[in-house]
Amino acid sequence: MAKNNNSGNSKSIQGKNISVSRRGFLTRGAAAGVGAAAIATAGSQEAEAQARWARTADVVIIGAGVAGLPAAITARDNGASVIVIDANYDIGGRGILSGGRLHIGGGHALQQKLNVKDSADQVFLDWIRHDHADSRYSDRDLVRVFADENVPTYDFLVANGVKLIEKLVGPEQSSTVPRTFLTVEWENPAEIIAPKRQRNGSGLVRQLALKAREKGAEILLKHRMTKIIRDGRSGRVQGIAVTAEGKTFNIRALKGVILATGGHTGNVEFRRMFDPRLTEEYQQACQPWVNQDASGEIAAMEHGAALWSTANQTTETAAAITKTRHIGCQWGYSSLAYEPESPMFKFARAVGLTVKDWQNVVMVNDRGKRFWNELSGDYDFFAAAMQWNGDPKKLNGGGPIWAIFDAEGAKREKWITQPPHVDPAGYFFQADTIAELATKIKNPHQHRPIPGNVLQDSITRFNGFVDAGKDADFNRPKPVHKIATPPFFAAWSTPILHDALTGLRTNTNSEVVDLHGKVIDGLYAAGEAQGGFSQHGLARCLVFGRVAGRHAAKRRAIT
Repeated sequence: MAKNNNSGNSKSIQGKNISVSRRGFLTRGAAAGVGAAAIATAGSQEAEAQARWARTADVVIIGAGVAGLPAAITARDNGASVIVIDANYDIGGRGILSGGRLHIGGGHALQQKLNVKDSADQVFLDWIRHDHADSRYSDRDLVRVFADENVPTYDFLVANGVKLIEKLVGPEQSSTVPRTFLTVEWENPAEIIAPKRQRNGSGLVRQLALKAREKGAEILLKHRMTKIIRDGRSGRVQGIAVTAEGKTFNIRALKGVILATGGHTGNVEFRRMFDPRLTEEYQQACQPWVNQDASGEIAAMEHGAALWSTANQTTETAAAITKTRHIGCQWGYSSLAYEPESPMFKFARAVGLTVKDWQNVVMVNDRGKRFWNELSGDYDFFAAAMQWNGDPKKLNGGGPIWAIFDAEGAKREKWITQPPHVDPAGYFFQADTIAELATKIKNPHQHRPIPGNVLQDSITRFNGFVDAGKDADFNRPKPVHKIATPPFFAAWSTPILHDALTGLRTNTNSEVVDLHGKVIDGLYAAGEAQGGFSQHGLARCLVFGRVAGRHAAKRRAIT
């Protein structure tokens, strides 16, 4: 998850000419397309490409985020030369916008200081539990590695200057003891992409980038991978093709290429392999800063790589799909909003209205009908939001979800219903009557106009439930407030996608494995591009980034 400019130091990034892009984006037409059966026929083409290496390093890493940066540091600590590329203008990827939550235990120093008893064996047992959806589908070989690497990863963070808040959270997810702690937010507000929003993950990635550069890793920003280059005779991955400033060139990897490109939630066609309902209306958390475009997965799959533990993506738990909390803006992930001071604000266009009490809104689908209890945040809510609404031209996906409220609701929430708080360009609407409001709702994903009479009937029926003190349709607890005082508002509130909980198959060294169970020589994956282990947060990215960097650095170099 990365970018270009002063990532790891204290210089300001403001005033830069920002062009939003995504690291490692794969241009399919330019991709090699060299699967296992095609390697022999690609020999001459690949040999020609290999003869034009513009740069060379022992280890080449795609993605300067939570997995790529520890991979770079660890590879350097083991004596390897390192080049990291990223298509964004600055480092950090989604990690820089995260809350900095690290789910790491095993009995490390902070746990000992706070009298929490833990061990690597207990981490392993907790994360293979059959009675918990977060853990039951994961690859136990990978979980064992994760468990054994918890304490060394904690020590790695401390040794590389990452500051930690000395307070443990939990138990959470499938853990039975407190293991989650937060990093300290980066000290320079100008280098925090979403200032004023407690983006503690900035302190993790900024410090790791600083250390990676201090230790000699070269980070090339605004560099986009276009394909993986593999030897046509031996089958060994030898490097990557890259575009930068309109030019294409090749970077040679003498020991290995590490894919730390992030996940797939921003790629509609890719994510629909796991759930056909996830059509284009479902936005991805952390856009427009980054786009989880599945570029690493696709590049590896074109060389025969397999996916792994895909059941994790549809377990109906964790944070694969989440409820919006900031409504009336395009990207309303629960813990993230872009203030006007953010370098992303000109792309995000609105901060959003932060919901404190869902009793103040009624939520309707793209036909203007209520579909579930608005106070709910469990998977049944998302399933109801994605149900078919009768459109013969769109059988998959549920279409947009709109939060309807009135002037009194806005007053109770203390909302300012004007820009920059809302985005009137398709994501927030206002009218003097409910019927008129329906006619104003126009959005790229709203394929059919909302019938005014249907929306009015939905609100009238709900207001009747307030009088009766009972929601006869969806059992919303004690409906409190009528939607009755003009003006009336409609705010985009469509569920938003977050975690990529599956990805490429790897072995315990983070080496990518193909459809035949064979290692793709010289290719690694870590972070959300790696499958096999379902865990929300940053820990699995850190752990397997280190594993990949260490193993790649110790390999025999191409001669």
